Amino acid sequence: MKTLDEYYRSYNSNVHRGIHTLSAKATDAYEGARRKVASFVNAADSREIVFTRNATEAINLVAYSWGLSNIKQGDEILLTVAEHHSAIVPWQFITQKTGATLKYVGLTKEEVPDIEQLKGLLSNKTKMVVVHHVSNVLGSMLPIEEIVTWSKRVGAKVLVDACQSVPHMPVDVQKLGADFLVASSHKMCGPTGVGFMHGTFEMLSSMEPFLGGGEMIADVFNEKSTYAEPPSRFEAGTPAIGEAIGFGAAIDYLSCIGMDQIHEYEKELATYLYESLLSVPNVRIYGPAPSQTDHRAPLCSFNVENVHPTDIAEILDLQHGVAIRSGHHCAQILHRTLGINASARASLHFYNTKEEVDVFIHALKDTIDFLTSRH
Repeated sequence: MKTLDEYYRSYNSNVHRGIHTLSAKATDAYEGARRKVASFVNAADSREIVFTRNATEAINLVAYSWGLSNIKQGDEILLTVAEHHSAIVPWQFITQKTGATLKYVGLTKEEVPDIEQLKGLLSNKTKMVVVHHVSNVLGSMLPIEEIVTWSKRVGAKVLVDACQSVPHMPVDVQKLGADFLVASSHKMCGPTGVGFMHGTFEMLSSMEPFLGGGEMIADVFNEKSTYAEPPSRFEAGTPAIGEAIGFGAAIDYLSCIGMDQIHEYEKELATYLYESLLSVPNVRIYGPAPSQTDHRAPLCSFNVENVHPTDIAEILDLQHGVAIRSGHHCAQILHRTLGINASARASLHFYNTKEEVDVFIHALKDTIDFLTSRH
């Protein structure tokens, strides 16, 4: 907040366009934020980081800039049933425009995406594999490096939705090896309205722009234009300057704590949340148990028998001041696969404590008693 305040009070100016002092300072801070993002995910070059409004826009950018130029009728796009709507709908648009086909990977009995099925569905028809790193509903993590290796064998590109991993653990884009990776600032303690896409410089250089306008051009002629080098060609118009600089400050904050330390603490917190929630009668938790996986994110999606999740969320908030999500969590296909319409979800981050989990569990038990005793 201090960083945002300083930008708007002290050097609010557009970037890359003016040679005056305020513009130069804003440009330095904006590009400094890009370098911070690049370092945070270990990109080979800061030019591989494209600022977007959010991860959703980043996925749309890939779909339109890469997808429309490279996907044709008869091609296949491979996803899992556990993907966020933001990772599904843009590719539905692409298939409707190109005649390509979407193929979905189902779940195992442990309620994680079936990696063996994914491996079996890959073929020379597969042009793009779209997968989450960590599920926002199941809490499970996919082996991205293996998926990338298998996909490259058939010539497919890989896009990773890392919204639930980049804020919670060390993520190394060079090690993962995916062609594209996206994440959002607001899940990383930063401002809303800004996110990023990582793509290799070679890949970005081969892609057409997504939006036209200022900033993304080299030269404009009467009938055509030439385009700037990445990342500028994908950042048309005035960007979210203050938000990007604020995002850089949030990355400084996370880096100061240390992502390894955050990850280790959250693993302990995740197990505590899961085991505490199991003590509540008639609760069904979705996704793998901590004992079944090397990683379970610090979240639990659950339902209570004969109680609607929205009622649980509302009473928890109004009577106990405990905020959880309810609904389909932008994952309707996953909920249908699980045989449910909605679920409740308790999500933790490194600023939460075991004591807060205890408060939640106590409040949940009271809420269930309140809702079931009325009938």
